[in-house]
Amino acid sequence: MIAGGGNGGLGALWELLSRQGGLLASLLGPAPATGERGPAQTVARGPRAQRAPDEYELLVEAIYEGYLLHYDTPRVVVSLEADLGLLAGDRLYALGLARLVALGDGPAVAELADTITLSALAHASDAPELAEAVWQAGARAVGWGCSEAHARAKRLAFGGSSEALDAMRTSAEGATAAR
Repeated sequence: MIAGGGNGGLGALWELLSRQGGLLASLLGPAPATGERGPAQTVARGPRAQRAPDEYELLVEAIYEGYLLHYDTPRVVVSLEADLGLLAGDRLYALGLARLVALGDGPAVAELADTITLSALAHASDAPELAEAVWQAGARAVGWGCSEAHARAKRLAFGGSSEALDAMRTSAEGATAAR
């Protein structure tokens, strides 16, 4: 694992991209000064990630940064051109998912693929609150395991149900998450 210099997964992501060089390194903003709490930290705290919590935190930071490049304000990678930002986001999705595949965690790959898809569908439906809830619930499912409540929330979201937001929020709380 790449040490984050005390600023967690976000700092580790910055360091990784900086050392790799290339296009993503050329788009880096200033190194993050402090860690922040988000989906990556949720995953890293979960029992499913305890064999490599730093690696899970890093790879989810990469995937989440890719999402932010597509739909929100990124924290590490800065692009003044929209098309370049989308390409950088796709590269970060691939980077994070490849690292997850290397860990051999197929269920987490599937969960994060669903999270990426459902958040994109939420944004296409002009439902940013649902997209945020999808990320919170998806992170919970990756770290703790997919519960029946989460599986139901995903079915509702894929179906475009008006109940999806509340179901995702309930799933993110993890009251019935699988152990």
